Amino acid sequence: MRITYGKGFEIEQPISMLDRVKTLQTEVSKLPQYEPKTKHYFHGGMYCREVFRHADVLVVGAVHKKEHFYLIVSGTVAITTDDGVQEVTGPHLFSSKPGTKRAVYAVTDALCMTFHAIEAKSVEEAEAELVEAELDNMYSPGNLVKNQTQEVLP
Repeated sequence: MRITYGKGFEIEQPISMLDRVKTLQTEVSKLPQYEPKTKHYFHGGMYCREVFRHADVLVVGAVHKKEHFYLIVSGTVAITTDDGVQEVTGPHLFSSKPGTKRAVYAVTDALCMTFHAIEAKSVEEAEAELVEAELDNMYSPGNLVKNQTQEVLP
């Protein structure tokens, strides 16, 4: 027996979270950008990136090359994960895999940190070691907004 399917019977492939976040980034990049307050710490082959964002801010990050920890220290965020968007109140720890790109919406003021094992000694070196080069990335090394001057909120 042979079964054939016509138009309308195609099976749609699920859209990956990475593709969803990239689509979101395309739309968000059309709006004025927010530059989150970011601090950088290097110690003993480790790099910690501390990012504070105000409530009602959406930030789309870069694609990461290496696994690392993502810690929501305080506040509540809606964050993209492999299982969809989750609303999480800190403290909460995620493990991020290579290829991860997150969108994080701050429901309240939120402080988040990432922890990376690295060889880099500067923010620029860390960026090159840790994230994929993307032409449409909205931030340059150090979490500075690219291609747009935007005031950082107090």
